[in-house]
Amino acid sequence: MTNSKREFHEMFEKTYGVIYLQHSFVFTDFFEELERYYNNGRVRLADALENFFSILYQRMFTVINAQYQFDDRYLECVAEHMTELRPFGDVPHKLGVQLRRSFVATRAFYKALASGGDIARNMASLTPSEKCGMEMAKMQHCDKCLGVNSPGSCSSYCISILQACLQNHISLDVQWNNFVDALDKVADRLLGPFNIEMVVEPINIKISEAVMIFQENGAEVSQRIFSGCGNPVLQRRRRNASNQEKAVENEEPRVEPRKVKNTEDEITFESLNFNTNTNSNNNDKKKKRKKVEDVATLERLIKDIKQRVKDSRQFWSQLPYQFCNNEAAAPSVDGNCWNGTALGKFEQLQQSSSSALSSPPLVNQQIFVLQALVSKLQAAYQGQDVDLADDSDDVLNASGSGSGVREIEGSGDSPYMNIPEIPRAETEPPSPPPSLPSSTSPPNVSQGSAAISGPTLAKALAHYLLPIVLVWFGGAFSDLLL
Repeated sequence: MTNSKREFHEMFEKTYGVIYLQHSFVFTDFFEELERYYNNGRVRLADALENFFSILYQRMFTVINAQYQFDDRYLECVAEHMTELRPFGDVPHKLGVQLRRSFVATRAFYKALASGGDIARNMASLTPSEKCGMEMAKMQHCDKCLGVNSPGSCSSYCISILQACLQNHISLDVQWNNFVDALDKVADRLLGPFNIEMVVEPINIKISEAVMIFQENGAEVSQRIFSGCGNPVLQRRRRNASNQEKAVENEEPRVEPRKVKNTEDEITFESLNFNTNTNSNNNDKKKKRKKVEDVATLERLIKDIKQRVKDSRQFWSQLPYQFCNNEAAAPSVDGNCWNGTALGKFEQLQQSSSSALSSPPLVNQQIFVLQALVSKLQAAYQGQDVDLADDSDDVLNASGSGSGVREIEGSGDSPYMNIPEIPRAETEPPSPPPSLPSSTSPPNVSQGSAAISGPTLAKALAHYLLPIVLVWFGGAFSDLLL
């Protein structure tokens, strides 16, 4: 956006001169609306585009017909005929579709990454239950307490304990995988037809094309406006001979698509003329090289994020195996390892009937938010408009009938629906994991052992969860804010 604004200003100041500077606020406001959408989502892109071209249309009409004076009521009539007259051809429609698709997909990708980071942090903050701590202590320390010389706990025993302790985390896996797949598809769009740099960079060319179309059809548009809104009033002139002659000359609208010298009293638009000299060619080559470098940086960034996202697929279901690969004995010694009571093969214990208990509210909320994010990412991938507006509490907002989606080409506004904020773990203490295997604890296991191992699982979770929080979500996409 910064590069596009700079190039836009340089090109329009050089091409249109003072007339552009007098009306530069129209374009500045437009860029600010685009930035505001990306930063907080509180902008309806379709409305922003329509408002921009409506104001530009009225301003150009008054410049082309500078010999007349128009009051607000007349300009309102001028605005009412815009859809009918199509003064800018099909540029507003084409530019609108391109901008909305790229901005919506980019913001949906960015917001989904940020929300995914919140989900990972919330899940990492879940603390193990007391029962889980007891089982972890028995698995990791009781062989030493009993003087049993073992290579460590059996791998199958460790996995069984961890699957029970991490049951709430594992329950996130299906929706997380759907989330990863949806992010991956949107990333493909950002590397292809929805590439925001390929849309934002040439905004100056596209808007200038719209301006030239208006210039070429200015006389016809003006006559149709005069027929529909009435004949305008001539500007007041000073009563001297020279000014009267100028008034006569200015009675007809000036619509000159080619270069015209600016006089003291009027400035007309000039057509673009590329490749005018060697210096401009050299400047164009430098800008093209810089553009290629910027695009390469953007593509590398998105590709890097895309790969990291894919690497987190099945992350939650694999947590027990990641932990036990480092903490338990190798699977090859499964017949001569600590099985919770002695050295030997671990026999899978019958799971408790408590496994049918429901997940704590915190986990259910994370699953619900993941489902909502998947719906929005799928809509963004299909080129639909998705409302992801921030409010003061950073609540995820959506529009539409339950999905937060509306068609880009559709008409009318959908009512807003608030998606609940992702709760923090400290505000909703989780219930104990429901499916720990029940077994008789070996003798002489003090409560001190359980106390030692109580935080061990939390530390282990931090060890395996922090990389996904810090490496994947830790600001990787923040470089694209502007």
